[in-house]
Amino acid sequence: MTSQRETSLKPIVVPFTAGTSPSPLSRLGHHEVLERWHAVDRSAHAPHIVAVPGEDGEDWTAAALVTARPNTAYLKIVDAIGDVPAAVAAVVAHARGRDLAQVKWEGWAARPEDAAAAGFASLSPPLAQREAATGPEAGYVRWLRGSTVTEPPYYGQTTHFTCGAVTALVAQVHAGVLSREEFDRRAELTLWRDATNFPACEPVGLGVAVRRAWPSSPVAVHLDVDRPVLLDHLSENEQEWRAHLQRMSRADAGRIGVPIAPHRFSTAAIRSAIGRREHVLLLVSLAGMQGFDVPHWVLCHGVVPGAVVVEDPWANAATGDTWVDAHLLPVPDPSLDTMSAVSADGFSGAVTIGRPQRSGAPSSEPADE
Repeated sequence: MTSQRETSLKPIVVPFTAGTSPSPLSRLGHHEVLERWHAVDRSAHAPHIVAVPGEDGEDWTAAALVTARPNTAYLKIVDAIGDVPAAVAAVVAHARGRDLAQVKWEGWAARPEDAAAAGFASLSPPLAQREAATGPEAGYVRWLRGSTVTEPPYYGQTTHFTCGAVTALVAQVHAGVLSREEFDRRAELTLWRDATNFPACEPVGLGVAVRRAWPSSPVAVHLDVDRPVLLDHLSENEQEWRAHLQRMSRADAGRIGVPIAPHRFSTAAIRSAIGRREHVLLLVSLAGMQGFDVPHWVLCHGVVPGAVVVEDPWANAATGDTWVDAHLLPVPDPSLDTMSAVSADGFSGAVTIGRPQRSGAPSSEPADE
């Protein structure tokens, strides 16, 4: 329900530029917070200030620094200063005006009681992150469209190349197949070692590794090309032996019963799979969210009106991106559809993991949507 305070707010929204601060912002004080705002180049995430004007029309009574990854359906409050409840309410009103699915709040200085009073729920802290990762110990989320999504654990990949293994492990913890205590770096590297095409995990190899690790979980691969993938950036000699490994993975898939659907797995198919309580490991390009066309695995595990909710095991600290951005991340359907076309190699790929089956139960065939 929208509060009277939110509906009556007319926030001031101005761009945030590193190295400069509007006079009304400087007069609010909190210089240690402002230093954090300027510590990294946030320009890739459309940083802006949402402020509450004072009665004189010149000063501000509150302000928040707000950012978000491009092509997503959320806003993130980095910090709120001054009259914190008023600043947060202004951001929520701003997000509603943009018809977004969610507002997040980084817990650098936010108090849990203030977050709860503003309608935010606490996010579970990460199970692990890379040593170079930066971010607050706490984070909060508020859904805006009457929807909530069951929260999986957040686990930041500890290497540059284990995103596929991490998404599979998060899916299995979320499904209740794997306990949080069993999800650690050893599990991450063990699954990656079985799935890797050195160093990347391609769809068929990942699907085969998941089925081997959890034989009771139905697994299907969705790959719209009948050739080796993720190799175009390598020399001919480097491509040759990796291509051979991928052909071996296809043979393994046939032997252990992992079907390979030769079609692109559409956003509509992702929504249908999630509706059946399946998890979708989706190969995307990071061009839309991070500005560079690198293939990367994310986990699709929830849906809200207009967006699919994903877990991204990687955050770009250089842009102020943290685990709070990457966790419970809503991506609009059209954006996700664009991201899932891995342009550098001209294909799309996904792996679906179904609910564990009892012994003797028939396995489901993959949807070719």
